[in-house]
Amino acid sequence: MPVALAAPQDPYQLIDVVAQSTFKRMNKEQARIHQEPGYLRQVIREELLPYVDNRFAAYKVIGSNIKNTSPEQRDRFTEAFTDYIVATYADALGKYDNQTIQVEPAKPLGEQKIASVSVKVLEPGAPDITVIFKMRQNSKTGEWKAYDMVAEGISLLAAKQSELGGMIRQQGIDKVSAMLEEHNSKPATLPSKNS
Repeated sequence: MPVALAAPQDPYQLIDVVAQSTFKRMNKEQARIHQEPGYLRQVIREELLPYVDNRFAAYKVIGSNIKNTSPEQRDRFTEAFTDYIVATYADALGKYDNQTIQVEPAKPLGEQKIASVSVKVLEPGAPDITVIFKMRQNSKTGEWKAYDMVAEGISLLAAKQSELGGMIRQQGIDKVSAMLEEHNSKPATLPSKNS
């Protein structure tokens, strides 16, 4: 298991370091990823997850329903949602191999605690794909972590807030956690490169 990088305290530099490291590993391990599609989830878990504020994202999805949940229910949902995020990122990144990435130049942040960092995925002969990582600085630790990814104009967090937040209101957090756990237990598959 790779040792987590010393996290830069600038969100642009952090995304650059983490994205370059993730894509470099994905490119290097393409043969294993194609033989074992589930391995890509392990790569995402090891390379990206340490820099994702999964609890913050999970609590945003729970939304105002949080007051009707116990700490144990929130922990179970956070764990299931984290596994779901890993699978979603693996699915999104599974169609890429040997691309290069370009992180936008850093902008002055001042006292801002939220930043959006744009990453372009470059592939010769294909249109560039822009992914925006929404970053948040923890007020206690000062660490920057991603809490949302926007691809093709669609916010993963907003989509999940809409979909899962309504289900939590209607069916309860335990049922939604169980549904996510069931979804996460399905074997990973790699999308076709054309999709």
